[in-house]
Amino acid sequence: MNGSSLDIREAIAAAKAKCLAGEPLTKEEMVRLLDIPVGSEEDLLLRRTAKEAAMAVTGGKGYIWCAVGMDFVPCSMNCDFCSFGEKWQVIKEPHHVTEEEILKSVRRYVEGGAAYIVLRTTEFYSVDRLLSYIPVIRKEVPGEYVIILNTGEMTPETAEKVAAGGVYGVYHALRLREGMDTPFDPAVRINTMKNVSGSPLKLISLTEPVGPEHTSEEIAEAFLNTVRCGAVIGGTMARFPVPGTPLGDTRRLTDEEMAHLVAVLRLSGGNVVHDICVHPASPQTMESGANVMVVESGAIPRDTDFAENDWHDTSMLRARQLLEDAGYAVSSVDV
Repeated sequence: MNGSSLDIREAIAAAKAKCLAGEPLTKEEMVRLLDIPVGSEEDLLLRRTAKEAAMAVTGGKGYIWCAVGMDFVPCSMNCDFCSFGEKWQVIKEPHHVTEEEILKSVRRYVEGGAAYIVLRTTEFYSVDRLLSYIPVIRKEVPGEYVIILNTGEMTPETAEKVAAGGVYGVYHALRLREGMDTPFDPAVRINTMKNVSGSPLKLISLTEPVGPEHTSEEIAEAFLNTVRCGAVIGGTMARFPVPGTPLGDTRRLTDEEMAHLVAVLRLSGGNVVHDICVHPASPQTMESGANVMVVESGAIPRDTDFAENDWHDTSMLRARQLLEDAGYAVSSVDV
């Protein structure tokens, strides 16, 4: 890290000013913040400053993001960090969630205060099949929530059809080391992100999956891609090492490292990226600028078993507690 402590403190204050003015940071400004040593006095200042900015930008509103993993099946894309890769042969009992299972999960999540209901699939799941669930969910589970799809690539026409089907937004990301740790063409991923944000849909995109080998430059570029593509929710997800996958022996980032990332991303997106989501959530990350956290069940690409219950011991009750302990009011989405 270059510069004196005073220089770094001035850089943090300048980043907050730009955030509150709705102006994203440059790549160089992001890298400077990312290079602050985790756990240093400057890092603690960074995190406190990011939390102050978060409360100002969000009005103190926090949101629970609930994902239903639809298809626990081998996937031919074989991403190095994903348990679904058919080459890794770690899925022993494939399972497709039924409509009854979907409704059971959605009902429980909505009753617990979910703002976002996410239907998450592998790459080649039928969009038409996904859309067929939307009116059923809406009929059977009343409430103030929006529906998100997390599925394969989308053309402009597909994005328009998804929006017309009652979907609020789409999760899609240019993953770290896309094209290296994955077989995906980065340009195709970016095109889908632009197709989503160019439609009536909202784009949600995290900087993920982050591992200890990723550089500040890589993380900054990935996040700034979400800014350029118009994502309204950004944030970060740690890579969960899955035994049996090519990256299964790597280390997962600590809560302190994740809190550092959250703080930088909060200050870097201006008001373009309004909300910051983190996975996994912790008291440290919620006190560093994140205001959206994840509860998930079903098919989890970070596990080798189908999750009948909420994954990683993160229940709706824990999600609400983490948000409220950090001073957020658990809210629904303004639409």
